[in-house]
Amino acid sequence: MQKFIDIIVENIREVYDQKKIDDLILFIENGRKIFVAGIGRSGLVAKAFAMRLMHLGYSVFVMGETITPRVEKDDLLIAISGSGETGYVVGLSKKAKELGAKVVAITSSVNSRLSKIADFAIILKSNLGKEIARVAPLGTIFELKALFFLEGIVAEIMERKNMSEEDLAKRHSIENEVSL
Repeated sequence: MQKFIDIIVENIREVYDQKKIDDLILFIENGRKIFVAGIGRSGLVAKAFAMRLMHLGYSVFVMGETITPRVEKDDLLIAISGSGETGYVVGLSKKAKELGAKVVAITSSVNSRLSKIADFAIILKSNLGKEIARVAPLGTIFELKALFFLEGIVAEIMERKNMSEEDLAKRHSIENEVSL
């Protein structure tokens, strides 16, 4: 457990980059509607970020859900894929670009198909080699770095908009208020 925590902390320290933060927030602010996409655990990170964006008051949708509208011109797709090669995410990104949307990639690979399609790419690399698989297998470091980075984006937006946790809670599901 301690080795896992040490590896996570070592990798998380690298996500801070003010230029990337400012650029991503600008894309978010300029998107008419915001869409997020990811598969598997990257998809869970995308859904968590979508929820936070909704709490912040943005019009946000998760790709693949039955109530997700069509991507249109001037919308934003935030595509999350550790490898940057996930077929579904790459395909959605290509189609979104064809429809006039902007695409932000969050990936670990600067040379991936997703990075090359994107208008802007945030690269979250793992600095450890094969040894990492023993304590953090199958993309764990990327997913945790992506979640941490995106939660930091939420905190930055909250600060810039002078929003409090109470402001976000007003948009939170009523499920937490229902007693069984």
